[in-house]
Amino acid sequence: MNILVVGGGGREHAMAAKIAESPLCDKLYAAPGNAGIAEVAECVPIGVMEFDKLVAFAREKEIGLAVIGPDDPLAAGIVDAFEAAGIRTFGPRANAAILEASKAFSKDLMKTYGIPTADYVVCQSPEEALACVENMPVPMVLKADGLALGKGVLICQTREEARDGVRELMMDKKFGSAGNRIVIEEFLTGPEVSVLSFSDGRTIRIMTSAQDHKRAKDNDEGLNTGGMGTVSPSPNYTPEVDEFCRHHIYQKTVDAMRAEGRPFVGVIFFGLMLTPAGPRVLEFNARFGDPETQVVLPRMKNDLVEVMEACVDGRLDEVELQFEDNAAVCVVLASDGYPEHYEKGFPITGLEQFKGRKDAFVFHAGTAVKDGAIVTNGGRVLGVTALGKTLRAARDAAYEAAKLVRFENKYMRTDIGRKLIEGRGE
Repeated sequence: MNILVVGGGGREHAMAAKIAESPLCDKLYAAPGNAGIAEVAECVPIGVMEFDKLVAFAREKEIGLAVIGPDDPLAAGIVDAFEAAGIRTFGPRANAAILEASKAFSKDLMKTYGIPTADYVVCQSPEEALACVENMPVPMVLKADGLALGKGVLICQTREEARDGVRELMMDKKFGSAGNRIVIEEFLTGPEVSVLSFSDGRTIRIMTSAQDHKRAKDNDEGLNTGGMGTVSPSPNYTPEVDEFCRHHIYQKTVDAMRAEGRPFVGVIFFGLMLTPAGPRVLEFNARFGDPETQVVLPRMKNDLVEVMEACVDGRLDEVELQFEDNAAVCVVLASDGYPEHYEKGFPITGLEQFKGRKDAFVFHAGTAVKDGAIVTNGGRVLGVTALGKTLRAARDAAYEAAKLVRFENKYMRTDIGRKLIEGRGE
């Protein structure tokens, strides 16, 4: 069948590469795609929010399965639009994508159905939030209710920082309408773990664990980013943690969404914190994570298209996920200055050294083609992923592979996975 991937980042490149391996995929398209995705798919210049154009293209090319990558089109109802046109689509409808699109909704859902999370208050106005700040223990966490590119979270060590945070989110509108409401919640401590899962609305299948590194600089210093690198599996995700989460979190979330009349079909990303009192849900995402996808999918044995079709058809209970008994590490190559100010348009060399390799991959995030050459076109430019028998072996291989790629103003963290390997948590 013909398949369309909607999106154009590193996550979508990892998805497209895996989909292209499937014998079920006759022709692969991507909208808008990027320079790396163009090696495995035909890219078309249609934006992820141009629903009418995407639907028309899907009809023209007789797309048998549309796969949605980013959060914004999911929240805006792209799956509803495709399904209304009779196009089978992998991803949650808008009424289920609210699991990510509204922090207030997800917190209330967890409270109602007894899914463990941090204590919280939802604030509808700056005045209400400022009053709440005076009564909440410090440190505290402020979260914009809506989508904010993964950056609408402020950890406030003092009340003054919290007051400034309220002004930033709700009055200065740093993240636009995402800050019309905010969630103020208790500060939790412990290592964070990311767990991706497939859901068909009733059944859930858990993928292997991963652990992201959000801060821009080594030793978890600097600003929060979309992710500077990730590892899989996480040593912190023990069998005991897995058992607790399967009993208290994963299936309960799918059941809760179905009970609310919002059956969730697609990928649920569980952002967990392993606190001294047990695992707690920090957040949900309604799609594959970035850069977690870049370490999870290369380890998956299953045919990704088969799993996605099982989700869409409501027969995920027939699928057992299988992953290689190995490890993967992804190091993000960014433009120096990310996530604030950086230059673009620099030629990238060394990419040809990855062609045909099965142990190391380059996933394009912010690239473009200019005058026949691949150039930088974003803050996060590339994700270099390597496999190894152990995390240490995968980490060593990832950094060796990262040396092969060169571009002006190239920047990367040098400590992805180091603390985990040394057993110091993360």
